[in-house]
Amino acid sequence: MRPTVEIVETVEIKEVKEIREYLNQRRQLVEAALGQVLPAANGPLAGHIEAMRYSLLAGGKRVRPILCLAAAEAVGAEPQPLLPVACALECIHTYSLIHDDLPAMDDDDLRRGKATCHKKFGEAEAILAGDGLLSFAFELLARPLGAEISAAEQLRIIGLIAAAIGPLGMVGGQVLDMAAEGRGAAIDLDALQEIHRRKTGALITVAVQAGAIGGGATPTQLEALTIYGQQLGLAFQIVDDLLNVTGDTATLGKAAGSDAARGKATYPALLGLEATDGKAREAVAAAVAALESFDQRAEPLRQLARYIYDRKR
Repeated sequence: MRPTVEIVETVEIKEVKEIREYLNQRRQLVEAALGQVLPAANGPLAGHIEAMRYSLLAGGKRVRPILCLAAAEAVGAEPQPLLPVACALECIHTYSLIHDDLPAMDDDDLRRGKATCHKKFGEAEAILAGDGLLSFAFELLARPLGAEISAAEQLRIIGLIAAAIGPLGMVGGQVLDMAAEGRGAAIDLDALQEIHRRKTGALITVAVQAGAIGGGATPTQLEALTIYGQQLGLAFQIVDDLLNVTGDTATLGKAAGSDAARGKATYPALLGLEATDGKAREAVAAAVAALESFDQRAEPLRQLARYIYDRKR
């Protein structure tokens, strides 16, 4: 039996008032934990583990694990006990990126400014690297989270994450997204929102819910944070669609203009740039409004919503 790997605090947690400082601190905390929990690339499976580590540790914003930690803080809890959950969320997100980039799906060559996993290691190994990260995420979720989080709360978190990424969540969103490819502006706004509520929004929302539940949120707090997560997920996808049109490949770390080239269903294709920007601002405002009853401990979540709108990649 492989010994349990303890995630230790390697980055000091302190109060911050500037969102970039907060994001940098939490990103360092998550990345240190990810490097610690993932198996080392040695032995007969060295190549497989290397492919997993290549994509998982390639950088990125780490928005989903940071949201998990920030939601726990918003309800007055310490974030460290939720590090395994935060790491699991990033493993799941990275698995989805590896598979989305495959030739059978979005067929992308760049991710986070580097060659995509299938370009670096081959298509079969990329598929298996994604499978490995998804499976490993649930190993992390099943590990003891400490006395602060009950077994019932942990089981609830696992169930919500499984539902969010399954056939009625993230995977289902990818199915709908592929079915709409080539139709561009031919689908209506409700259908477009349904795609992105599942493909992008579900994992973002459950990241917030997991942190809230693990932090001991009341039902009222959980309801408000769920609305926040849903609106933030919507804003995130709308801004992603905008950046694919207005950004450049070097800044984005992935191919700009790829959505239009593939005839993908996006907000700019349906609404135009100005109206799309307005939709993004509305979603951010709704996310911030959902936190009205929270005190200053939710300030990172408020600033995160504004950061999602202002980001360049």
